[in-house]
Amino acid sequence: MTFKEIRFERKDGIALLTLNRPDTRNAISTPEIIAEIETACTMVNADMNTKVLIVTGVDPAFSSGGNIKDMLEKKGMFGGSPAQIMENYRKNIQRIPLAIHGVEVPTIAAVNGPAIGAGCDLALMCDIRIASEKARMGETFLNIGIIPGDGGAWFLPRAVGMAKACELTFTGDIIDARAAEKAGMVSYVVPHEALLENTMALAQKISQKSSQALRMAKRLLYSGQHTSLAQHLDQSAAFQALCHTTAEHQDALDAMINKKGPGSAAP
Repeated sequence: MTFKEIRFERKDGIALLTLNRPDTRNAISTPEIIAEIETACTMVNADMNTKVLIVTGVDPAFSSGGNIKDMLEKKGMFGGSPAQIMENYRKNIQRIPLAIHGVEVPTIAAVNGPAIGAGCDLALMCDIRIASEKARMGETFLNIGIIPGDGGAWFLPRAVGMAKACELTFTGDIIDARAAEKAGMVSYVVPHEALLENTMALAQKISQKSSQALRMAKRLLYSGQHTSLAQHLDQSAAFQALCHTTAEHQDALDAMINKKGPGSAAP
């Protein structure tokens, strides 16, 4: 597929999705960019050789979220009756959280600049977030009299806890990278020029792991948030049985034994 709204590339088990609309500060509310993000996620899931997905934006912004000009002019997904607007959200921007959260491999947001409104939520949809010193993040919906319509009220409390999520949502404050790190919105902050280098290093470390085990580990981490311990243990046992039969598991055991010598204890 030829992408126009994003850049999408894959190399050595790592996929890189770059929002490529600097003229709109990488707004993500048009049908075209939504479809391309969704397609890229589908491609990642279909390729067992892809082990990590990085999401970033073309400078100077990560994503400005919804297009404010379109909101003002009641265009695109922001136009029509209340019933039509509800359907527009469901059939358009809400496809993004389903697609990103549904990626079967680990996802890392490289937040290269402002991530505002739905752009902030896009970063929160990823499993891990690394921020440039130039990053700014804000759950700013209430500043313009609307609510997080893209799942932000689901993702934000899971990242920072309910009290902090309430504060950020109710105030609409935009915080800098260090404050985002302190709040738990990002794992760590790096110099802007080293953002992709640091993100790629983490992705490469993750990509050394078993493709099948990575996907199963991610499923366990998320399913464990809403299943009972007994159900979680049953799923873990089933996944573990599958892992024990893979060539990647056997290769890892052979490499460990050869390195440490016979009789070595497991890590």
